[in-house]
Amino acid sequence: MALALRRSGYRIVGLVARHQRKAEKVAQLLRAENSSTTPEALAANDLKRLPGSEVILVCTPDDEIEGVARILASSAKEATVLHTSGALSSDVLTPLARAGLHTGSIHPLISVSDSKSGAAALRGAFFCIEGDPKAVRIARRIVGDLHGTAFSIPSQSKALYHAAAVIASPHATALFDVAVRTLVAAGLDRKKARQVLVPLLESTVQNLKTSDTAAALTGTFARGDVATVKRHLKALSGKEHRKTLEIYKLLGLHALGLAETNCLDQKSIKAITKVLK
Repeated sequence: MALALRRSGYRIVGLVARHQRKAEKVAQLLRAENSSTTPEALAANDLKRLPGSEVILVCTPDDEIEGVARILASSAKEATVLHTSGALSSDVLTPLARAGLHTGSIHPLISVSDSKSGAAALRGAFFCIEGDPKAVRIARRIVGDLHGTAFSIPSQSKALYHAAAVIASPHATALFDVAVRTLVAAGLDRKKARQVLVPLLESTVQNLKTSDTAAALTGTFARGDVATVKRHLKALSGKEHRKTLEIYKLLGLHALGLAETNCLDQKSIKAITKVLK
């Protein structure tokens, strides 16, 4: 986030990490982008020394946000504080709100596993924002400067919103790993399994870009291939595939619901449902 904002013209005055050396590493990354500014790098126990700024972004794990808010409440002045959690609302920043600061949240709906590629992905991303009126205005300004798109949901729905995001991305990664492991059991090594499955996943994502989920569904359940489902279940019947079999059945039943929406005949639906249950 710091790198993306720096590339969008923001002046980053301070960086805080659990250990100072990690903050210094990020500071070096920012200096490489613009050598004229040097953010102050601080360790978590030096949080009260954070330089004054217009906006403070709390990008810690969810369980640390409330503790950070309590410390900032006694030191931060005249700032708007935004956290980047998807599951928590701005209510977790209540100590800051009581101290007179403006509070909100700004959650980028993307998957970030690397600083540089993540900074690039933040530009043009969707962001879920909420909070008090001033915090929301500032969050919208940040999203606009990142050429992103802001949307809002009720604060009480943040956990449900984030659960959807987890299912769509981290759980999709976990599901892909299940597919890789299954293909390895069929005789390929992991590298080759990933290589041949990624294009399949990419074609699915492309279908989802242009069609609703029911129309994007392809394959065995979309066609109602009862005999093929039976073959799959038999192949996954071994003890080593027990968890995979449970996943296959659960998702298969959901896929049948999509297929029914897409006008799969009732005879096939009933036959496959019986087999899966």
